[in-house]
Amino acid sequence: MIELQDLTKRYGDRTAVDHVTVTVPSGRVTALLGPNGAGKSTIMRLVLGLDRPTSGTALVGGRRYAELRNPLRLVGAHLDARAFHPRRSGRAGLMALARYNGFAPARVRAVIDEVGIGAVAGKPAGTYSLGMAQRLGIAGAMLGDPGTVLLDEPVNGLDADGVRWVRALLRRWAAEGRTVLLSSHLISEVELIADRVVVIGRGRLLADATPAAFTAGQQAAVDVAAADERSFTLLTQALGEHAERTGADRLRVRGMDATTVGRRAQQAGAVLRELRTDAPSLEEAYVRLVGDETEYVAVTR
Repeated sequence: MIELQDLTKRYGDRTAVDHVTVTVPSGRVTALLGPNGAGKSTIMRLVLGLDRPTSGTALVGGRRYAELRNPLRLVGAHLDARAFHPRRSGRAGLMALARYNGFAPARVRAVIDEVGIGAVAGKPAGTYSLGMAQRLGIAGAMLGDPGTVLLDEPVNGLDADGVRWVRALLRRWAAEGRTVLLSSHLISEVELIADRVVVIGRGRLLADATPAAFTAGQQAAVDVAAADERSFTLLTQALGEHAERTGADRLRVRGMDATTVGRRAQQAGAVLRELRTDAPSLEEAYVRLVGDETEYVAVTR
């Protein structure tokens, strides 16, 4: 279990983490979400003792990371896909980590096989693709067979098979009773993996809930498609600002239920070929929640 209690981190006059209180339970996959600069990576660094909190505490199994004996046997982490020395082979990097922490060479062979990098383990880590580097980093996190695992953007650079492998790995870890905390920008992937989502915006806790509870408060949208070009024009006029064009003949409607949309289409003389209610996705709920919390916004020209 990971416990954050009133956790705060300031860098000068900038507050990166602002009085966050969260419990990350064992036996669950918890996803840490938020825009760039929200404080997700800082929270992970605070848990791992890489940064010192300004105030508050970050505990793993009831202790600060610095107080843990043999920490890699208790906590595994993968925060940077390029963390291993680029001129050392992946195997050599893992061997060095194993020797320093008292792990047998057999454990290195086991994690290399488990993450599927046997064919490139003897090559310099700097020559690895991003996907292979991710697998190497996950191997490092697995080395001590820890009960708590933290992963920062673990599926970046992985192909479809690799993403499925990570998904199955995280689910297996949770089923074994481990504490799993990951950060990700791939909300659709989080929806498939996470038992719980923790949303951070500008360092503040915005939400802490199951995916189902997180989306439950969001109003469902209505997807509607017109049968022809004339009907589409009439439908667009009838629905006004409630409608957003999503295709050549398709609109997504908010603020109305399907019955109201159908009634307005009939009154306008628009012929429909499709009308359905679409439950809000985790991504939609997330975007609505963090819309005002995004620090870095591109300017549309």
